[in-house]
Amino acid sequence: MAQRFDLVVLGGGPGGYVAAIRAAQLGMRTAVVEREHLGGICLNWGCIPTKAMLRSAEVFETMLHAADYGLACEKPRADIAAIVKRSRKIAGQLNRGVAHLLRKNRITVFEGHGRLEGAGRLRVSLKQGGEEELHAPHIVLATGARARQLPGLEADGRLVWTYREALVADRVPRSLLVVGSGAIGMEFASFFRSLGSEVTVVEVLDRVLPVEDEEISAFVHKAFERRGIRILTSTTVTAFQRGDDSVTVTLQGPGGEVREGFERVIMAVGIVGNVEDIGLETVNVRVEKTHIVTDAFGRTDTPGVYAIGDVAGPPWLAHKASHEGIVCVEAIAGLEPHPLDPLHIPACTYCHPQVASIGLTERQAKERGHEVRVGRFPFIGNGKALAVGDTEGMVKTVFDAKTGELLGAHMVGPEVTEMVQGYAIARRLETTEAELIETVFPHPTISETMHEAVLDALGRAIHF
Repeated sequence: MAQRFDLVVLGGGPGGYVAAIRAAQLGMRTAVVEREHLGGICLNWGCIPTKAMLRSAEVFETMLHAADYGLACEKPRADIAAIVKRSRKIAGQLNRGVAHLLRKNRITVFEGHGRLEGAGRLRVSLKQGGEEELHAPHIVLATGARARQLPGLEADGRLVWTYREALVADRVPRSLLVVGSGAIGMEFASFFRSLGSEVTVVEVLDRVLPVEDEEISAFVHKAFERRGIRILTSTTVTAFQRGDDSVTVTLQGPGGEVREGFERVIMAVGIVGNVEDIGLETVNVRVEKTHIVTDAFGRTDTPGVYAIGDVAGPPWLAHKASHEGIVCVEAIAGLEPHPLDPLHIPACTYCHPQVASIGLTERQAKERGHEVRVGRFPFIGNGKALAVGDTEGMVKTVFDAKTGELLGAHMVGPEVTEMVQGYAIARRLETTEAELIETVFPHPTISETMHEAVLDALGRAIHF
């Protein structure tokens, strides 16, 4: 006998479990099918454990520079096993928290692998054995994504890692090659450098963090080099030769081909959507570049079948997936949610220095025909940054010169991932430069740099 629900979510990650909770809040009988871990990649193998490890690295860096703060800390030592144990404990705690939230909202959870069998039908191969057939007029696909593998350069989990192996590293490699300079690559490069690895970052494009504003990318490039991280842009990896405990890598760059040895390699060259073996062939669903095509409310070409989160395409961010899930479910329920606008979604990279942004870059704004007014403010001019002892950073704002609209904001420095939400709210409320100027920022805070960057766009910065 098939079990019947109003809505079934395939995948219990940050998109799936949030969509399920919202559906339950709206009175729908809801089920979640998860084949691995509730909370998905983000909670178990991504956002949360990496931030726990990066926090350990941050504390360690502070200990190394204790004398700068008038403190004595003799010969601090990083314990990679303890760092990993702490991060896994935090991930486990949050995993149990998600399970509690689903129980609290009376959501049925099926542990196993689900496959569509046409619109409105899902078959689950249960972990404990056996099968369940689920029927629902609305099925939301939230199957997420996984690390991209390059032919001939596949990760083996021993010498060549993906983010999963890097999160449970059994050593701090003496030498490490990170292939790819997006958020994942830069975060791991930052982490292992803090713990003592000699790190090289290879990027096929002409700059690191290529989706960020060019000025911010250049700032991070120089900051990484000052930390002793080697950056090779416009460079590709063409071959691996794996030894007993090292990898010889062939690099093709502007200066020609070279071969170098590294103790370990991390592949961080993007992700691909989990679209295989979920029964997409039984419904009319388009897939482009491994991602399911949807409209602004998560609807596919088959009525009653939806897709959200990483499997539905960029930006590949947990908070985008969660909000997308809410928008999708509220539209199903007949409410009138606003469609998700990617330009209202902040992006954060938690390397040192941190990077955060929202909206259009300066180049994008100009390419869209805006006459722009740009403001900048360096952290060296901020009292709190000086007191904290971390003045490496800046805030950049991009405004429409005619209307005063905040087109974009780009930040690099301490705690900018916490501050960018101020600009996110400003954009969502269509706040102008005049209203931001009239906003009172507390003193002393690093957030005052946000105000000064707005003032600078009109030539009115006070402290620089």
